[in-house]
Amino acid sequence: MRLFVAVWPSDEVGAALVGLPRPVAPGLRWTRHDQWHVTLRFLGESDPEEAAVALADLAAQPAVAELGPVTRLLGQRIVVVPVDGLDELARTVVATTVGLGGPPEDRPFTGHLTLARAKGPVPPGTVGTPITGRFPVGEVCLVRSRTLPEGAAYETLERFSLG
Repeated sequence: MRLFVAVWPSDEVGAALVGLPRPVAPGLRWTRHDQWHVTLRFLGESDPEEAAVALADLAAQPAVAELGPVTRLLGQRIVVVPVDGLDELARTVVATTVGLGGPPEDRPFTGHLTLARAKGPVPPGTVGTPITGRFPVGEVCLVRSRTLPEGAAYETLERFSLG
């Protein structure tokens, strides 16, 4: 099963994200409200029971996720809202799940919520929109990911409280 560990934004943050402009352009696919999350660790193909056992031992403190200050590109084709404040939580999740799925990514954690993906160049005016907000993070979630023609579908399998 394709899995990742994530946090979901609060309803208030979700409402703010819904209000962001969404220019229409060929090859630009905007994500839906039910897809917005911050991935702490992508596990890939992994056994959900093994992942749940590992995450049950997660020794991490609650955090506060800070959005903004503006939307930007991650790479050349992914429009995101930067999210700060989750670096330590992500490090702890990686350390707790190091033996699961594929090896952890060999790059620094970059907290973000994905808003859109482009098949080609991102049209002018798509990034740089001011956005601020914050939400408390009191749990992490083990999430199943399925790729469908209309986009990714996510299902929270289990929640793990922090602190």
